Amino acid sequence: MTLPIPVITIGLLLASNIFMTFAWYGHLKFKESALITVILVSWGIAFFEYVLQVPANRIGYGYFNAAQLKTIQEVITLTVFAAFSVLYLKEPLMWNHVLGFAFIALGAFFIFHKWA
Repeated sequence: MTLPIPVITIGLLLASNIFMTFAWYGHLKFKESALITVILVSWGIAFFEYVLQVPANRIGYGYFNAAQLKTIQEVITLTVFAAFSVLYLKEPLMWNHVLGFAFIALGAFFIFHKWA
């Protein structure tokens, strides 16, 4: 049984975004670590993001167009980041963050809606 292309694409994008978020923001809890150390560790983590991101786009392209792939990526990025920010960084998710994310979701609606 083969999974549908949207499931594979979105699953890979979700996994890649988890790696990306830790690569870009995980070091914020380690302010005492040397900058070069966190850069190298972040690059190591980001490698796995690319290992998942590139196949996600390759597999998804054709079923989705490039604008749709980028939109999926951004919505997943914001969702993963919101959870990461609250759960890992212990930062509150404020009403203005939610409103801003909602506007981005509205933008996703316009990208994916089939216009006559």
